Amino acid sequence: MNFNTKVIHGGQHHEPATGSVNVPVFLTSTFAQKSPGVHSGYEYSRAANPTRQALEDSLASIENGARGLAFGSGLAAIDCVLKLLNPGDEVIAVDDLYGGTYRMFTRLFEKYQLKFTFVNFDDASNIADLISDKTKLIWIETPTNPLMKLVDIKAVTDLVKGKDIVVAVDNTFATPYLQRPIDLGADIVMHSATKYLGGHSDVIAGALVANTEELGEKLHFIQFASGGILGPHDSYLVLRGIKTLALRVQRHSENGLAVARYLESHPGVERVIYPGLESHPQHELAKRQMTAFGGMVSFTFKSGKKEDAVKFLENLRVFTLAESLGGVESLANHPTLMTHASIPEDKRAELGITDDLVRLSVGIEDADDLIADLEAAFKN
Repeated sequence: MNFNTKVIHGGQHHEPATGSVNVPVFLTSTFAQKSPGVHSGYEYSRAANPTRQALEDSLASIENGARGLAFGSGLAAIDCVLKLLNPGDEVIAVDDLYGGTYRMFTRLFEKYQLKFTFVNFDDASNIADLISDKTKLIWIETPTNPLMKLVDIKAVTDLVKGKDIVVAVDNTFATPYLQRPIDLGADIVMHSATKYLGGHSDVIAGALVANTEELGEKLHFIQFASGGILGPHDSYLVLRGIKTLALRVQRHSENGLAVARYLESHPGVERVIYPGLESHPQHELAKRQMTAFGGMVSFTFKSGKKEDAVKFLENLRVFTLAESLGGVESLANHPTLMTHASIPEDKRAELGITDDLVRLSVGIEDADDLIADLEAAFKN
């Protein structure tokens, strides 16, 4: 199947008892057994639930993976990946990370004797000298949050080929419509399914897709033993969101490029960070690795003042000032005060997350209305 067909039919089957086109929401904690240990494939909903299974099959299909798993949040999914590791193992991670991921790595898992090294992945060779016998996981975001840096996934996976190292890619910003890391050699793909997969800002969810059944089974055991599952109703909402993923992300990408070009021409803007612009230092990689460029745009002000960013955000009317991203509605965010406040100030400064940085999640509204809203916010 091609992608637009996969989001609707990939891994999906009509419900066998009634022929229901949509999978029902199976609101049950347990399942009747014909005899002790003899059942229809479902015993207890923490282990498996038919609604969640339908979502997990869809996730595997759209990412070209072997096994999908759905979690109660994106952080629960990341937590599951880290539980593959043992004390003394080392993790190499991209330096520009979502704040919640950085917080989990440094404030939760470092105390269990895991070592985390954060490095710029602009050139995959940057990590070559850091790899040791203790390196067991490489954690990538691409594009990164909020600075829209790209990582050459294939270059990284080629670098560690043959080594006992898992490469995991947070594909939240790109979605499988724009980028499929498993096809580029990654072992695990992670999503905050709260974002583009769900797509309507009405659910908190996370997802993992493994490239092999063996790795998928290891992750499923951790999920089952730890209990961070996604409930059936939320699973239904994400599955419904996936059905329109291609249509939505195409529109997000068209609007994102229009907004980025407008901002780049605005006299009050210092820098626009968007992979679809020729000014992005990794524009050629973006063209090679992604099919379009998504709806996430970051920018800074000519003045460099936090006050200008805050005033701008307060003046928006069509864009909503809120955390999160990837919904049909456009959102605006101040990373320093909102999503990345958990990253220490000196670390933010080192990365370039300045006090005047604004991150936009460009929705699927009419692009002219979005640009008019931005224009008015600059003037007020």
